Amino acid sequence: MSISNSHASIDQSTRDSSAEKADKDLHTISLLVRDAPGVLVRVAMVFSRRGYNIESLVVSPAARAGTSRMTVTCSGDPSILEQMIKQLAKLVDVVHALDHTTSDRFETEIALIKIRCEGDIRRETLEIAEHFNAKVVDYAAESVILRVYGDSDKLDAMIALFPDENIIELIRSGKIVMTRALEVT
Repeated sequence: MSISNSHASIDQSTRDSSAEKADKDLHTISLLVRDAPGVLVRVAMVFSRRGYNIESLVVSPAARAGTSRMTVTCSGDPSILEQMIKQLAKLVDVVHALDHTTSDRFETEIALIKIRCEGDIRRETLEIAEHFNAKVVDYAAESVILRVYGDSDKLDAMIALFPDENIIELIRSGKIVMTRALEVT
């Protein structure tokens, strides 16, 4: 099996799991944590012990020096979510933990998609990119790399338009979230 075919099969399994995720209850949890060794492991263990699967995890510096923001998209039994949030908030290095699944929020995600495209396929690929406001960040003789951002459904819709055999590689950032108005995330 060639490298490109193995990427296609990996990408197909990623796409199949994306469809399965749509059937599950996804929760978006935001944590403000202190920058300290081992915080990520302790947070992940809370999810693991409660049987929650982390679908995506984004960690970045927060506005306040010495802190980081974690955005976790996860799936699991909704009946234990509130208890899990309380356990996360009790961790020493967690400043606060909030479930934003039902709050008024803005969410976005970024994807890089490497598409095999020559001839007419290149034209079709660029038309799809234009429709979804994706930017071509790399042109090669036989491929292009597209950068697209938006909500997860938008990215899923765009990716679904490309035949599996044309997707060489797919990388998604994971969801980031911020509450609207003056509410703090």
